[in-house]
Amino acid sequence: MVDIDVTLDCKGLSCPMPIVKLNSTVKKMEIGQILEMFGTDPGSKKDVVLWCKRKGNELLETSEEGGIFRFIIQRKK
Repeated sequence: MVDIDVTLDCKGLSCPMPIVKLNSTVKKMEIGQILEMFGTDPGSKKDVVLWCKRKGNELLETSEEGGIFRFIIQRKK
């Protein structure tokens, strides 16, 4: 289990807003901190993976329960 530094609730938001909010939130975090993001947009599964690769951050974990997606991301850059 990782310690979560920041939680971001993007439930109910449609593309591109979850990624817009993710990007602005991670920019405010320190390198090494862990973010937990929740969303309901099915496109988020693909978008978050691509965003992490493009921005150089690490996607530590993904899960889905009851239509809610959970992403654990570590800021690397």
